[in-house]
Amino acid sequence: MKITTVILAAGKGTRMRSELPKVLHKIANKPLLKHVYDLSSQLANNSIKIVYGHGGVLVKESLSELNANWVEQKQQLGTGHAVQQVADQIGDEDIVLILYGDVPLLKLNTIEQLIPLVKDKSIALLTVNLDNPTGYGRIVRDNDGKVLRIVEEKDATKDEKLITEGNTGILALQGKELKNWLSQLGNSNAQGEYYLTDVIEMAVTDGYTVNTLLVESEDEVLGVNNRQQLSHLERVYQIEQAEILMAQGVTLLDPARFDIRGEVEYLGIDITIDVNVVLEGKVSIGNNVTIGPNTIIKDSIIAEDVEILANCVIENAVVGQGSRIGPFARLRPEAVLADHVHIGNFVEIKKSTIASGSKVNHLSYIGDTTIGSQVNIGAGTITCNYDGVNKFRTIIEDGAFIGSDTQLVAPVTIGKNATIGAGSTITKDSPENQLTLSRVKQITIPSWQRPVKKGK
Repeated sequence: MKITTVILAAGKGTRMRSELPKVLHKIANKPLLKHVYDLSSQLANNSIKIVYGHGGVLVKESLSELNANWVEQKQQLGTGHAVQQVADQIGDEDIVLILYGDVPLLKLNTIEQLIPLVKDKSIALLTVNLDNPTGYGRIVRDNDGKVLRIVEEKDATKDEKLITEGNTGILALQGKELKNWLSQLGNSNAQGEYYLTDVIEMAVTDGYTVNTLLVESEDEVLGVNNRQQLSHLERVYQIEQAEILMAQGVTLLDPARFDIRGEVEYLGIDITIDVNVVLEGKVSIGNNVTIGPNTIIKDSIIAEDVEILANCVIENAVVGQGSRIGPFARLRPEAVLADHVHIGNFVEIKKSTIASGSKVNHLSYIGDTTIGSQVNIGAGTITCNYDGVNKFRTIIEDGAFIGSDTQLVAPVTIGKNATIGAGSTITKDSPENQLTLSRVKQITIPSWQRPVKKGK
């Protein structure tokens, strides 16, 4: 069975009050359209067509990596007109699935239940029961419960508006029949548009049965038309992700204050995550990890038995087993920590490797540096790696001790078991097993008097 998925993504999204095309607004830091594409790309033997319109160039450029055929709807004349733009790309034997680029939370399981409802002389339609159906097309059925047609809100009678079963717009049907019905669409309605929903009544007239699937949650099929709906679906999505993690054994101290903006590639057991933690990109977290509040972890690997204290930012980094990070620490890209490394408060690590058992506990910047094992970096240490044009590397060998308030001016090597005296500026290599320091002579001026303000 060959599937052709048509994703309608041409709407302007006027109520978003934004220059950004609606389908590029994000949930979990991923464009709405990308959510829908990712869903459809999981279907086997599937060819994806995206109908774009408003802001089309920006939409295509922003999502150029998508393996789909892009088709422009130059005039926005309704959903039926949008599907007409791809009619020549639909095979007669294809099962055509119609999706919408602003409906981001649709589930794969739902689609997998919908498609098999397409049979000889039948089409498949996804519907939803609504407490407040205002704005939705209504499903009109006969006395036997068979679908007769869909009536849009603006064309509905008073009685039809009382119907609570709404049209999601998501349907599946044979390609040959769809193309035939598309060719018959008219625009004699309140909007003056070509409604895809008219296909339902045409199908019934031609003797086809409309098999419906009732979706469990309105949120699953809710389209985003304004900022309030975008915010609502963001929370729905995040609660769903939190539920998945908790089912896998993660303790979330408050699931309502936790965000995933990417995917967790590996997840151990006995993980505890405090409030306001954000996981972005691709993250792996090992066993027995605790993550303190207000922490962001992006595209990083956290090994087992790691403790991350409050208010840390970890990006494109590797944290080894048994390490302790924070509070208020920042690991920038290409920071690689071995086992049992301590990174303390107000420490920034960038493009550096730190071997096992080493400590950088206070108020330091370590950039473009290779640190050996069992090294102690004192408070206020700075590796001066940038001369304004080029960057240079600092090497600190095993067992070295760097005193507080030290500046290491790269390129420079601190030898094995070397000691650097506090307050030093080191510009030359320091030998192994020796003390190196640089200080000006301390003097006291006995006759000095502190200045005082002059009287007016």
